[in-house]
Amino acid sequence: MNAAGPLAGIGVLVTRPAEQSAKMLTRLQESGASPMLFPALAIIDVDESAALRQSLALIAGYDRVIFVSPNAVRFGLRLAPADAAAKIKAAAIGNGTAAALRAAGCQMVLSPETGADSEHLLALPEFSNLAGQRVLIVRGAGGRELIADTLRGRGAEVDYAECYRRVCPTTEPAPLLHALREKRIQAITVFSAETLDNLLALVPPDAAESMRALALFVPHARIAQHAQTRHFCHIITTPPGESGLLRGLVEYFNHARTV
Repeated sequence: MNAAGPLAGIGVLVTRPAEQSAKMLTRLQESGASPMLFPALAIIDVDESAALRQSLALIAGYDRVIFVSPNAVRFGLRLAPADAAAKIKAAAIGNGTAAALRAAGCQMVLSPETGADSEHLLALPEFSNLAGQRVLIVRGAGGRELIADTLRGRGAEVDYAECYRRVCPTTEPAPLLHALREKRIQAITVFSAETLDNLLALVPPDAAESMRALALFVPHARIAQHAQTRHFCHIITTPPGESGLLRGLVEYFNHARTV
C-alpha cells in the first residue's frame, strides 16, 4: 500500500469475479487505497450444445465476429479451433475486450476509439451496411438484443455463440459485514447492474442500507440508472473500463478532501 497515494485511507469494495480482480486490487493498493474483495458475480461454463460447438468450429467463416467482453474472448476462443484467432475479423466492445483479443492472437480487431458499449460499436462505419454478411456475436447467456436487432436491420445474418453464464456466487458476507460496522469501506465499485443486484442479495437488509449510503462508482450511465432504482444515494458515473473507474475514484476523493 502507498500511504501517500491519492486514495490513501480509502477503503474500496471490489465486487468483480475473483479471477478477474487481481489487477484492479493491485492498482488500488498502488494508489494508497485499502481494497476489499467481495465477489458478487461468478462466470462459469455453459453446457456445450451442438449449435454452440458448430458456430465456434466455423467461426473463421463469418464476415465479422463480435466479442462483447473479455469473458467472451476467454470462453469463446477456448472452444474454437486453435488457429481461429489469427483468421477471424474480430470486433470488440471496449478497450479491455480488444486487448484480450490481441493477446489471444487476433490480428484484425475493430473497436470504438471512445466509449465501451453496444451503441458506440454500432456507430462505427464498418457496421453501417451489412447486406449479405454473416455476423457471429460471442457473449454470455442472455443479455441485450440491441446489437443483433440493429445488424439484422442493416441486412446481416446474425448468429449467437453463448459460451458462458453469469451467476451469483456464494461469497461469505461476514468479513464485509465486519468492515461495514467498523466503517472501513468508503467506496463500492460495480461493473454491471447484475453485480449490484447480487451484492444486495448477499448481505442482510441492514448491511444493504449501510451500503446505499456509501459512494458507488459505476463505469456506465445505464448501471447508474439501475443503481438509482435500488436507492443508492451517491452514484458516480466514471469513464469506461477499469482505468476509467480508477480515475473516477481518484478525482472524487481528491475533490472531497479539498472542500
